[in-house]
Amino acid sequence: MSAPKQDRSRATRQRLLEAAIACLAEYGWAGSTVAVVAERAGVSRGAAQHHFPTREDLFTAAVEYVAEERSAALRTLMPRGGPDRTRAVVGALVGLYTGPLFRAALQLWAAAAHEEQLRPRVTDLEARVGRESHRMAVELLGADEGCPGVRETVQGLLDMARGLGLADLLTDDSARRERVVEQWARILDGVLR
Repeated sequence: MSAPKQDRSRATRQRLLEAAIACLAEYGWAGSTVAVVAERAGVSRGAAQHHFPTREDLFTAAVEYVAEERSAALRTLMPRGGPDRTRAVVGALVGLYTGPLFRAALQLWAAAAHEEQLRPRVTDLEARVGRESHRMAVELLGADEGCPGVRETVQGLLDMARGLGLADLLTDDSARRERVVEQWARILDGVLR
């Protein structure tokens, strides 16, 4: 395959993945068909199926792709020091669970609860994303998991962030969320010292 053709193929794949996330977040699993995603991405259904033979392939790849992109972007934006570092890290991690990616992933999880062929793929994906999120949180916080309670506190942070993401689904919970982020930053500072 020539370089321009590879570039076009990569660009088409990326548009499909981004459109899939947007559709899942906006329409849910039931309303997010390959045809709907292809239309939103501006490609034919055949082109979509060339890249992703099944609906499950498309949506699990989309969630994984966006999770990887967000993780990479988060690492480049995070401060490496300073008095507000913990607060910035907690806020950024909570941000991962309050945006379109979390909404899309939640739709995928709900669908996997009822669709046998999707469940193992989503379970595997969630385990990988969960491990990466934990690893990233430890790295960004400069946490030493050899110290008692640190691993559990970092995992508690991620669980709390997921809970805040759920609360944000139905109402704007930003004012309360800010107070919770401030408190978790204080808790982490105490545990990480």
